[in-house]
Amino acid sequence: MYQLELCCIRNLKSILNAPRRISGLRWVFVLSVAVLCICRYYLSHGYFEYGAATIDEKYGSRSNHIDKKQSYFRQDDLTHLKGSDDVADDDADGEDDKEEEDDDKVDDDENEIDKGNEYNHDDDDEVDYDENESDKEDKVNHDDDYEVDIQSLEIDRFYDGIADDADDNNGEEDREVEDEDQVGYDENEYKAGIDIQENVNFSEYRVGIKDINRIFDHEEKGENIDDILSHQYDVCVVGAGLSGSVIAERYASVMRKSVLVIDKRDHIGGNCYDYVDDETGILVSKYGAHLFHTNSKRVWEYVQGFSNFSQYEHKVQALIDDKYVPIPVNIDTVNTLFDLNITNSREMDKWLEEEQEQFDHEVANSEEMALSRVGKRLYDLIFKPYTIKQWAKDASELGPEVTARIPVRNDHNNKYFPDDTYQALPTNGYTKMFENILNHTLISVLTKTNYFEIKDKMNCKKLYYSGPIDAYFSDLKWPKLEYRSLEFERKVEFNKEFFQPSFVINHPSLSANYTRIVEYKHLLNQKSPHTIYFIERSNDFGEPYYPVPNEENKALYKQYQAMANNATNVTFVGRLANYKYFNMDEAILNALVLFDEDTNQDI
Repeated sequence: MYQLELCCIRNLKSILNAPRRISGLRWVFVLSVAVLCICRYYLSHGYFEYGAATIDEKYGSRSNHIDKKQSYFRQDDLTHLKGSDDVADDDADGEDDKEEEDDDKVDDDENEIDKGNEYNHDDDDEVDYDENESDKEDKVNHDDDYEVDIQSLEIDRFYDGIADDADDNNGEEDREVEDEDQVGYDENEYKAGIDIQENVNFSEYRVGIKDINRIFDHEEKGENIDDILSHQYDVCVVGAGLSGSVIAERYASVMRKSVLVIDKRDHIGGNCYDYVDDETGILVSKYGAHLFHTNSKRVWEYVQGFSNFSQYEHKVQALIDDKYVPIPVNIDTVNTLFDLNITNSREMDKWLEEEQEQFDHEVANSEEMALSRVGKRLYDLIFKPYTIKQWAKDASELGPEVTARIPVRNDHNNKYFPDDTYQALPTNGYTKMFENILNHTLISVLTKTNYFEIKDKMNCKKLYYSGPIDAYFSDLKWPKLEYRSLEFERKVEFNKEFFQPSFVINHPSLSANYTRIVEYKHLLNQKSPHTIYFIERSNDFGEPYYPVPNEENKALYKQYQAMANNATNVTFVGRLANYKYFNMDEAILNALVLFDEDTNQDI
């Protein structure tokens, strides 16, 4: 069909200019092209589901926005995997051209972050398309004064014109080539990619969140897991969190490779997963607060391709001796706790210098690090008790990096991430963002699926593993690496505006058997007559959250790392696989860079 369309369009101009004696032939071709255009329109918009999937595969079209006429992961989408090698061969020539185009766009001005608003993936939004964007318009007048816009019938332009995702693909290519080290920005451009939120009611969004879970549940979709696993995939990814989802999306969108993503949980998004609470209608996170902040322009532009963002600058308070004080420590913290009147940075530096303890050796643990930075009084009030509750260890038992991560300020700045250029939250939540990341006809997703139970049934050319590295090598019977986990106690206050003065309140004192309380209604200007908050406690059981950075675990990880380096046909990605804590942007950038490195080689 493609060859016939191309033939008709290339010869349309000459036919329209033909003498009147062959006007009958002329109109036959005009009507033929019109019929072909109509058929292509209906195919590409999902009226014939297999046709739409075939178009995506053939021409690389990708729809990131939500189309209510079709589900994201149709059963028919699996049919293309039966000939995965053929699909890869068909796309081979196109990939070389695409890579050259990407290289040419490094300095493209249209890659500025003010284009972030072009990537709108909400249910009721559509990507705008500018018909005036064409290079030129070649209009032909013939004997019957019939005027045809030849440019609008050029085949490549036609497919872009009728596809809602044309602008998405252009932006997607642009942002691939950004240097991750580029952090310069224009404040107006940054703000152009930010939504202003006013009284958001997420209760209407609740059903959508549940639908997202069903989309990725093969049992809900009536799919047989054995049928899904019977296909060969170019890439398999274990884990549908940040690292795994980004890897999957890049291979599908850039390399046109078939991807299978599996996750043992009943949802996508990893620890970033959020949902709308049934009782209050408030959007909450299941696994604790997640704040997006970064200095990487590449990461910022990447995430904007899958969600609108609402500006949010994180601020934290701690309740100490019945007083709310800013965290990290700043001038106001010290003045409140010790009844002082420090007024400027010079006075604060002097006070800190008098408090700090000096060591005649390089600091060896978190206790010495904290004492060298804030002195004994602040250490005893904040750092020491909080570390014990968070890690179930004294600060002297942990590496210095634990307390080194906690900033100390010599001014009144109470922002938790004052130096990060981009700080915002996904306007419709993280789960929605992950749904858009994984929304691709070349990506199949299985939730509630344990990799270790089905790995022998998987047929993958390449594997990415983002789970705990010690679990992958469990057959070695080596000791397990140590992790800290979290448990969350849910509390609802009916007919109450707020429970606490800000989103996060830390409780460092040992008199409280929890570390912090998080009240999500403070985020995104959510509207509800009630409020909900979660009391967080650290423990040694449950899902692994934080690697425990002591010398024993570091040494054990090096042994696992050596095994991973020698493993064939598998790449370890993410915080659990690397036994290292990553901020959200670090996890995304790590996956993007890893993809760049790995795709220099054939898979």
